[in-house]
Amino acid sequence: MQTISLLQPMCFPSFRRLGVKPDKWMRMKEGTLFGQSKGRLVGRGNLNSLFLRSLKHQSLFSMLNSTDGPILSSVDGDSSVNNSPMLETETWFSKWSPPSYLWRGLSVLILAGQVIIRTLKGKVHWRNTLQQLERAGPKSVGVCLLTAAFVGMAFTIQFVREFTRLGLNRSVGGVLALAFSRELSPVVTSIVVAGRIGSAYAAELGTMQVSEQTDTLRVLGTNPVDYLITPRVIACCVALPILTLMCFTISMASSALLADGVYGVSINIILDSAQRALRSWDLISAMIKSQVFGAIVAIVSCSWGVTTMGGAKGVGESTTSAVVISLVGIFIADFALSCLFFQGAGDSLRNCA
Repeated sequence: MQTISLLQPMCFPSFRRLGVKPDKWMRMKEGTLFGQSKGRLVGRGNLNSLFLRSLKHQSLFSMLNSTDGPILSSVDGDSSVNNSPMLETETWFSKWSPPSYLWRGLSVLILAGQVIIRTLKGKVHWRNTLQQLERAGPKSVGVCLLTAAFVGMAFTIQFVREFTRLGLNRSVGGVLALAFSRELSPVVTSIVVAGRIGSAYAAELGTMQVSEQTDTLRVLGTNPVDYLITPRVIACCVALPILTLMCFTISMASSALLADGVYGVSINIILDSAQRALRSWDLISAMIKSQVFGAIVAIVSCSWGVTTMGGAKGVGESTTSAVVISLVGIFIADFALSCLFFQGAGDSLRNCA
């Protein structure tokens, strides 16, 4: 005879209501819930769900007989076995879990390391990379350029009004060019990509995670990092610098047209001032920033997607949280990179004054 005891607290009905004596083998009377013949053992067959509604402080004690099958008995929850310190410690640790922000933050770092290592080893699914590059690049051009055009015109209104009153018309183009190249173009483009591409990444990978499609890839011998995550990270890092340069061009063009048409500042003056103020490092720094922002958007979105739990509700929460965390990461990285790239007093506007 083998004896197996499960001493975790469970819910079981009162034995007085069922007419069962707990000090003997559990037998039911004729015509009761689990059998028609007198003396039939309760443990035979499947337990009815009604049997699970009941009192607390009851524990299951199962004795397996090689001839008679499983026989269920009950142990009072106030017994000395349940009050042992070892069982209480084990129950406390089994119920504890780290906060979601902690293990998700660690998953971002781990995933970033895996992507770098797998990329350096050349383990990249290039077909998926080209598909994601098309999605993050050409299919995102329209919304990025439209946003950049209106942001450029809005800033032009503020700058031209004030600079014209001070008689600094020849400095307007240089100020706009420096603002767009160093800050506005990379940040605005990254925000648009985070809202369009990052949310899609988090939703797709979250749906795959809750439907166990990522586990299917592992069973088939495919690493999900190589097949799903690395192509998305590479696509964002390659597409965002190109989108940033295009947005910078459209912003300058819209600003020059608005200044010429509304405020009477010639396009040639705007473009000449921008050419004198800009340096090659300004555009290089914009491309470096956009690459960093693209990596942040892709890694955070993919990490939040693969750590999704809770079905459709969890997918929605992960998508929203991924976009928010991506935006916060973009602003923090922009401040850090600006402090690193542009230190001390600048003299870029001397040439265009």
